[in-house]
This record gives sequence, C-alpha cells and structure tokens, in this order.
Amino acid sequence: MKNLNNKIALVTGSSRGLGKEMALRMAAQGARILVTYNSNEAQALQTVAEIEALGSVAKAFQLNVGDVTTFDGFFMELTDFLNKEWQTSKIDILVNNAGIIANSPVSETSLETFDSLMQIQLKGPFFITQKALEVMNDGGRVINISTGLARFSIPGYGAYAAMKSGIEAYTRYLAKELGSRQITANVVAPGAINTDMNKTALEKNPQMEQMLASVTALGRVGVAEDIGGVVAFLASEDARWINGQRIEASGGMFL
Repeated sequence: MKNLNNKIALVTGSSRGLGKEMALRMAAQGARILVTYNSNEAQALQTVAEIEALGSVAKAFQLNVGDVTTFDGFFMELTDFLNKEWQTSKIDILVNNAGIIANSPVSETSLETFDSLMQIQLKGPFFITQKALEVMNDGGRVINISTGLARFSIPGYGAYAAMKSGIEAYTRYLAKELGSRQITANVVAPGAINTDMNKTALEKNPQMEQMLASVTALGRVGVAEDIGGVVAFLASEDARWINGQRIEASGGMFL
C-alpha cells in the first residue's frame, strides 16, 4: 500500500545517512521528495536517482540549515519549482533532520561549538518550520529529529543534547498551536546509530560500540533502516491521532 501517495515531503539533510533513509521509505510509500544537501550535490543527486528507481519523483536543493538568512531564497526557489514542475504551491510533510554532532565535556565546550550546534540543531529547524508552515497544506505533518541523549546522559554530549531537548519542547508547542489546522507535530529520537555522522567515532573506538550494544535491550547499535520506517509511519494517515509525542527508536537503550 502507498500510504503517502502524491504527498510532498521536504526532508532536510536527506542526501545521506538517516535523512536519506527517511526519504527513501516515504518515497516507497508514494511520496514525492524534496531533498536537501549542504555541500555534496553528488550525494543528493544519487538519492534522487534512488528515489526515482522506486517509481517516485524527487528534486535536490542546496540548503545550509545553519544560515537563516538563506531561508527566504530557499523557499522562493522551492515554491517556484513546485509551481512549474509539480503544479502545486504546497507541501504536506516537513522532516527536520539535518544536523551535526559534537563530543566534548561541558568544561571544554567552546563558544564556537555551542553556537554552531544552536544554529544548526535549534535555530535552523525553528525558522525552517516557520517558513514551511506558510506553504504547508492543512492536515500536514511536522516531524523533528531528536536523540536518545535527551533522555539519558553520556558524558561529552551536553551541548548537543541541550539543543535536542529544546527541539522536543518546541515540538509540543507546535502540536498545540497547529491543532486548528489539523497539522501534527512529533519527535523521533534515535538512539546510537551507525551512520555517516557516527561512523568515524565508532571505528576509532570499537569498545564504544560494544558498550552501546551492551546497554541496549536488543543487543546492537542501530542502523539507518531502523529509523526511516518510523518517520514514514508518522507521516502517514495511520498516525493522524499521534500528536505532540516523543517516539524513541533506540532498541531499548538504558531501560
């Protein structure tokens, strides 16, 4: 069944990793995908090609979620494309996935690192959502990506988790404020995932992966495929009564 047939989804940071998997899973359900990338256009075009191989359609756009001054131009470009190529001016789904991670103790976290995390993980999604709501159909979906680290604590991720905790609170407010438009807002919080973002750290420290697996009920570190289906479900009509919720997809970490 194609539960997202002809829906239009904007997925930030969808050229690789978790975002790519989310885009592919929604495309497999019939959604048309607006892919964004920061610097690697080739990866984004590969994602578009894989979406088209599934029988759907997609378009890649450059977007730096850490630079709010570019958002007006981005949405002008996006809506111009929608009007000319897909004969619509609206989207149905926004997934705020793009992000970075930083690992440093609170006592050693620099102002530069903190500001970068805030720009990309909190300020960017806040104002991207603000702009996206202007072109979102009533009955749409906002899905924000958080982290298991907003519930449990692993030393070194205090600044990162603080931003994601802000996203979780923001999502509850979105759900409350957008209810009159029948737009839902939810959070997906992955646990430890072996993707491009974490691959180097895990490869450099095999003991870390073993430790993470040992505190996970299902006994392993996650992969991108563990998350994409959760996002696709929340985007679907089947999830219409889920609103303002945090869904942790961690395999049962630190239960």
